[in-house]
Amino acid sequence: MRTAMGVWRWRHNPLRRTTDLIEAWVALAALACFFLLVPAVGTLAGTRVDDVLQQAVRRQHAERTLINAVVTAGSSAAGAATSGRAADSADPGARRHAPADPHVVASWTGPDGSHHTGTVATGTSVPGPGQAVPVWTDDRGRLVGRPLDTTTAATHSALAGLAAAATAAALIATVRRLIVRRLTHRRYARLDRAWAAAGPDWGRTDAGG
Repeated sequence: MRTAMGVWRWRHNPLRRTTDLIEAWVALAALACFFLLVPAVGTLAGTRVDDVLQQAVRRQHAERTLINAVVTAGSSAAGAATSGRAADSADPGARRHAPADPHVVASWTGPDGSHHTGTVATGTSVPGPGQAVPVWTDDRGRLVGRPLDTTTAATHSALAGLAAAATAAALIATVRRLIVRRLTHRRYARLDRAWAAAGPDWGRTDAGG
C-alpha cells in the first residue's frame, strides 16, 4: 500500500527514478489484483467445484438406497477387514482409523429383490440377532458407502474456493517480488556504472567535486 502511494507522491519529484515509478505502478496493480482478481478466482473455483459435487450428491442419492439388514450373528472382530464397503463414504479413510467398531453378520434384500449376507459395521452399538441395522446398497444390493450430503459438498466447495484464492494471492505476491527484485538489480547496476565513472576522481580538488 505504501509503495502504491508512491505513484501519487513522486509523480512530479525531480529525484524520481524510472524504476521508482515502475515499482509504484507494479504495487498498485498488485493491490488491484488482490481486491478484484483474487475474490473472482476464489468465487469461480468454488462455484465450479460446487457444481461438480452437487451433481455427485444427486447421482449418489439416486443410485444408493438405505435399507435395513437383519442381524443373523453377533459381533465379529474378523469383519473389520472386510467392512470398508459399508463405511461412511463422506470420509473413506474414517474406518481405517476406527478398527474397533463392532461388526455383525447380517442379511438383507436389495432393491432388485436379490438376497445378500455379509459383515456390516454397526457403529457404536452391538445389535443382537434379529435386530435391524441400516446399510446403504446399490441397485443390485451390494454394500456401498453413505452418499455425499449437500452440507459436506458445500464445505468442500468453500474450501476449494479459499484454496484457489490463496493460490492466486500467493502468485500475485510472487510476481510482484520478482519484478521488484529485478528493478533493484537494475538500480544497483546503474550505481555501479556511475561509481565506476566518478570513483577515480572522487575527492580530488581539481575534479570539480
